[in-house]
Amino acid sequence: QVQLVESGGGLVQPGGSLRLSCAASGSIFSIYAMGWYRQAPGKQRELVATVTKGGIPNYTDSVKGRFTIPRDNAKNTVYLQMNSLKPEDTAVYYCNADIRPGTVIPGPIKDYWGQGTQVTVSS
Repeated sequence: QVQLVESGGGLVQPGGSLRLSCAASGSIFSIYAMGWYRQAPGKQRELVATVTKGGIPNYTDSVKGRFTIPRDNAKNTVYLQMNSLKPEDTAVYYCNADIRPGTVIPGPIKDYWGQGTQVTVSS
């Protein structure tokens, strides 16, 4: 089994910073793109940022210049560094990864999700 475990959410004041972490574990042959999505109350889940295996990032317009998505392939971990947070960034943040499971015999690439972590930006 493959799991994505997120950490780092919480309550922060506007203008503050948070760093989310997402570690993939289990029977993993290879990890491809990783990313973060978020879902605010009453809204659809939306893409925040993605990063390729080679480290090329992509950001939704609303977070460009404020968020970064570093990745540590040795640790099977992706981060979301969030700076200059705004109340509209409040949401549950979900980690996502395209993973080929398996060890000796690799399986087909599957899409995996974490359980979500709450980020609240409020004074």
